[in-house]
Amino acid sequence: MPGKKANQGRAKSPIQRRRGMASTPGAPGAYILQTEGLLFLEEEKGCSKKVSRDSPRCSEAMSDKKNEIPGKPNVLIVVPSTPQPESWWHALFSFLGNSYRVKNVFRDAIEDNASQARGESIVKKSETVQRNSMADPMYNMLLSTLEKLKIKKKLRSDSTARVNELVETVMKHMKETDSFWKVKRRRTGSHYENVKISQPDEFDVMLVVPVQSVDVRSYGPEGAYYTVALKNNPRRHLLESFVQEDGKTISANEMLLKFRTEVKKAVRHMEDVEVERKKRACPAVTLWIQGSDLRIGLDIVLGLEVHSSWPSTTQDGFMIDNWLGPKAKKNFKFEPFLLVPKYEGKGNEEMDGVCAKDTWRISFSHVEKEILKNHSSTKTCCKTGGAHCCRKQCLKLLKYLLVQLREKHPKELSKFCSYHAKSMLFHACCQRPSDSEWVGERLSECFQLLLQDFVGCLRDGHLPNFFIPTHNLLGSKPDKRTRGFLADLIEHEINNMFPIFQESL
Repeated sequence: MPGKKANQGRAKSPIQRRRGMASTPGAPGAYILQTEGLLFLEEEKGCSKKVSRDSPRCSEAMSDKKNEIPGKPNVLIVVPSTPQPESWWHALFSFLGNSYRVKNVFRDAIEDNASQARGESIVKKSETVQRNSMADPMYNMLLSTLEKLKIKKKLRSDSTARVNELVETVMKHMKETDSFWKVKRRRTGSHYENVKISQPDEFDVMLVVPVQSVDVRSYGPEGAYYTVALKNNPRRHLLESFVQEDGKTISANEMLLKFRTEVKKAVRHMEDVEVERKKRACPAVTLWIQGSDLRIGLDIVLGLEVHSSWPSTTQDGFMIDNWLGPKAKKNFKFEPFLLVPKYEGKGNEEMDGVCAKDTWRISFSHVEKEILKNHSSTKTCCKTGGAHCCRKQCLKLLKYLLVQLREKHPKELSKFCSYHAKSMLFHACCQRPSDSEWVGERLSECFQLLLQDFVGCLRDGHLPNFFIPTHNLLGSKPDKRTRGFLADLIEHEINNMFPIFQESL
C-alpha cells in the first residue's frame, strides 16, 4: 500500500511502541462512520477500505483507490440515526480505539444527508466540517471555557511585578553567600509557558548553580534519578561544603536545607511573605505572598545546571524530529540539563552507598518552555501574521479538566498533576506533527483525540517521560484502580459534552 511504504522509515514513539500502534501517516486521510449500517470508510494516502461491522467483530470488505483525496484533513464523523445511551458510546469508542488509529471523533450528527456518510462525497464532508466548526455546539462551549480561563492583564501584570520584586530580593541575598553566589534565575512553569489558567496565583522560579567537572550517574532503573560526585579536588569546588564522607558525592538533602535557610533569611523582614512548612521530597521553598486581591504562591526551586552531554537514558526519548525538525532537536541537545533535589519513596533507601534523599531528579523544564513557545516547525504558528493552532488550547483544557475533577474527587485523584497533561500533549504532537492536524477550527476534535490518548495511557498504566521513556509517569502511584477511575470520569465527560465545563459557564 502506498500509505505504508511512505512511512516505513518513521520511528515510533514510546507510546506507539508500548501499544503496538502503527506510526501516524505522513499525509492526512479521512474517516467516516455511519452507525446505522455500521459502514466504516478509511481513506489513507489514496487507499480506501470499506469495513462492515454488524457485530463487535470487524472484517474488511474491499480495498480500492477510487476515493483518493490526497492532502485532505483527517475527519471521523459518527452519525447515529437515533439518540444512543452512554453505554453505546463507550462500546463504540472502545472498539474504534482498539482497532484503528482514530483521528477525530464527533459524537453528534453533523448533517442529515446519509448518502455522504456512505462515502459519496468525502471531500465535501470534510470541507463542511471546517466551514461549520463555528456552529458546532461543543466547539463553541470549549471556546467559552477557554475565554473563562483567560487571566486579566492587570492582575497578571500586578502579580508578576510582585513576584519579580521578591525574587530579586532573594537573588541579591544569594549573591552574598558562600555557597550560592553563582546562582542564575530560570523562569519555568505554566506562567512563563503561557499556559496558566484562571488566576495568576502560582509561579515557579528555578535558581540554578552552574556546575562542571562532575560525575553524574543513574540511580535506579528508571533513569530519572541521579547521584552527583565531584571529579576533581573538592576543596577547590563551589560545592565543597556539601560533599559527603566519601569525599566526592554531593548531598542533595544538605544542599537543599542550606538553600532553604538562605531563602528564609532573605525574606525574614517582609511582613506580607510567609514561608510554607517543608514538604517531604519537595525540591522547592514555597513562599506565600499576601496581595490586596490575590494570595500568590511562589515556588523557588534549587537546581544544578550541568554543562555536559545529556544522559544516555534520553537516547530513545525526545522524538521531535518529525515535529520540530532534526535541527531543533540538535540545538536543544546542546543545552545543559538540570538536576533538582528530589527523591522517590521515603528517602532512607540506599544504593551503592548513597541514600535516596541525597539523589537528584533530572529536569528539562527550560527545554519544555521553549518547545511550548515554538511548537511548530514552520516557526510562524501562533505568531503575528501566522496561522493559529489549538495545541496550547488543548493543553489548557486538559489541565482545567484535571483541576475540576480533582476538586470533586480530591482523595482519589491527588496523584495526578498538570505535568501529566503537558507530557501527554508532547507525545500527541509527535504522533500528529503536522500543523494541519491542529488547526484552530478543529479544537473540539483535537481535544477529544488528546483525551483518548490520555485515557489509553491510563488504561495501559503507562505514560512515558517525554525525555526518558524508561521513566513511567504512571508508575506505582497512582495505582490501577485510581487510573481506571480517572479514565472512566474522562470518558463520561466526552460522552456527555463535558458537563463539568458547562457547570461553570
